[in-house]
Amino acid sequence: MLIFLESVGAIFTGWVKRTLIDPEFTFSFIGFEWLQPLPGYGMYLYYLVMGVFSIMIMVGYRYRFAMLSFTVLWTGTYLMQKSAYNNHYYLLILICAMMTVLPAHKHYSMDVKRHPGIRKNSMPQWCGLLIIMQLFIVYTYASVAKMYPDWLDLTVAKNLMASRKDYAIIGTVIQKEWFLYIIAYAGILFDLLIVPLLLWKRTRKWAFFLSIFFHLFNSIVFQIGIFPYLSLAFTLFFFEPKVIQKLFLKKKELYIKDEIIIPNYRKPLLIVASIYFIVQIGLPLRHWFIEDNVLWTEEGHRLSWRMMLRSKLGSISYKIVDKNTGNPIPVQLNDYLTPKQKRLASTKPDVIWQFAQKLKMDYAKQGRPISVFVNSRLSINGKPFKPFIDPEVDLAAIEWQALKHSDWILPSE
Repeated sequence: MLIFLESVGAIFTGWVKRTLIDPEFTFSFIGFEWLQPLPGYGMYLYYLVMGVFSIMIMVGYRYRFAMLSFTVLWTGTYLMQKSAYNNHYYLLILICAMMTVLPAHKHYSMDVKRHPGIRKNSMPQWCGLLIIMQLFIVYTYASVAKMYPDWLDLTVAKNLMASRKDYAIIGTVIQKEWFLYIIAYAGILFDLLIVPLLLWKRTRKWAFFLSIFFHLFNSIVFQIGIFPYLSLAFTLFFFEPKVIQKLFLKKKELYIKDEIIIPNYRKPLLIVASIYFIVQIGLPLRHWFIEDNVLWTEEGHRLSWRMMLRSKLGSISYKIVDKNTGNPIPVQLNDYLTPKQKRLASTKPDVIWQFAQKLKMDYAKQGRPISVFVNSRLSINGKPFKPFIDPEVDLAAIEWQALKHSDWILPSE
């Protein structure tokens, strides 16, 4: 139901139009430039199809086909644009990919009605462990990322809440310093401890009620889509089957066995799961091996569970120089970019580089080789603006460095 609301809601809230239809072009992930939105109103159809697959998943009709199809389509729309990058969208890719192999259609589903022989009254414990391990990684890295000066001294919390002061009832309260301390430090503690507290039987019930409050607060204040409700849904896997049965499935026959893993696929499951979680643990650490501060360079920021950590403001101008004549050519960003894309193209180094490449290709079609120079300044968390991109470097002439620091990004200090 949640992914159905996410898919169809993206149409009716105007998200699809703003992000995928209105822009002249999209800033796709580097390496996926071939993945572009469908022309015209094709992206409406794209999201409607995802909605259909969501309903098929919800009722368990041709479950694995529908789950795999939704995962592919969702991954595609994630990779074809960075204007609305969100860690929660990335998490949804991972969860959906897991769900393609989980036996979520083996009891109450249309697939069971069509093929009664697949009916099962249990799931192997590894199904729940996969979800729990993924959530543990997400929450732990989210907590550790918050342990830096601007978060601890309330700078980030003040910036987050300042734009929400007009909220009814809570708007005034969330501006108070004592409340900002709660937001900052409770955020660190919740992310760090919630999975262990849910795993421990003595604290499980209280951790569950705390999760309800925490996620509903985030949903109301930060309006972050389905993520809070997705997180609450997965607390199911922390409770013992007997508890869930007693609450929701009283008429269901009791399953007594304590199945840990099915032997005939033990080895491939362990191999695949080990590789997957090694990657998941390693990706968020990569910024430590790249020069300078990830808050400044953004190198290693994505796919790392660095959520709601900073605000950025950028001031930028692009200068094109015709290589044949040496004459400068004016660039009006409004001619190319939406307001949201302009913010990206003034604060994100990879997007700045991509826009330079876009300009280069446009003029190449006219037979005019060009150089692209950028004069930019950046402010993080309301601090003074500092020079950001080296104005002497022709961004149209350099290759993107995927695995190391781009030295045309000026030092943060």
